[in-house]
Amino acid sequence: MNRYASRRTMSGVRRSLAALAAFGVWAGLTGVAALSACSSPPSGFYTLVGGMPLSTSRATAPPPALLIDVAAVDVPAQIARTAFVVHTGANRVNVLEQTRWASLPADEIRQALSQELAQRLDTFDVARSPRPAGVPVYRVTVSVQRFESWPGSHALIDAVWSVRALADQTVVTCRSVVSEPVSAGNTALVVGHRQALQQISASLADVIRTLDAKARAPRLSSTQSAAPCPAT
Repeated sequence: MNRYASRRTMSGVRRSLAALAAFGVWAGLTGVAALSACSSPPSGFYTLVGGMPLSTSRATAPPPALLIDVAAVDVPAQIARTAFVVHTGANRVNVLEQTRWASLPADEIRQALSQELAQRLDTFDVARSPRPAGVPVYRVTVSVQRFESWPGSHALIDAVWSVRALADQTVVTCRSVVSEPVSAGNTALVVGHRQALQQISASLADVIRTLDAKARAPRLSSTQSAAPCPAT
């Protein structure tokens, strides 16, 4: 092989090696990008709990006049997941895997109702806790029939709920259908659902107060009807 041919061969080898190196860098960057895309965390977590001012510490406050026991909440199977389920039409929903609740919706709803009722009634939730003697306890049971998220339109909660006075087993069962208008975006949907739960909590608190007032007024006729369902 003459000197000119040798130089051409070496030049070709160098170009080949440079091309292979460039391809290796590109492939490595592409692999990293693909891996990052596959392993990227959800873009946001949301909760229905919180956002209310805390009441005076019970360490220095007198014991509550009544207690609440908020049972586990039932929700439709369609929303029994942490990923957001949003409605895009009468018969169509989208599951937003990158947008999630901090816990399962049933737990979010139960905790939000527990917090709201505790604040409204100046008490606390004794679910799964020992109960002191002599303090009336009111058990709250909620079954959510619909929990709908319509981006840019409304957030709707349709729930059947009951309050039971454990002292005499008096029960009031009602239904609330609350729809709150919302603007675009996931945060607006969460705010809308919070506001709907606040309305349901207000109705629950009204019934609890009425039942408790009747229980403390023995002069009332034993045949008097239980507390009516509040208007929603």
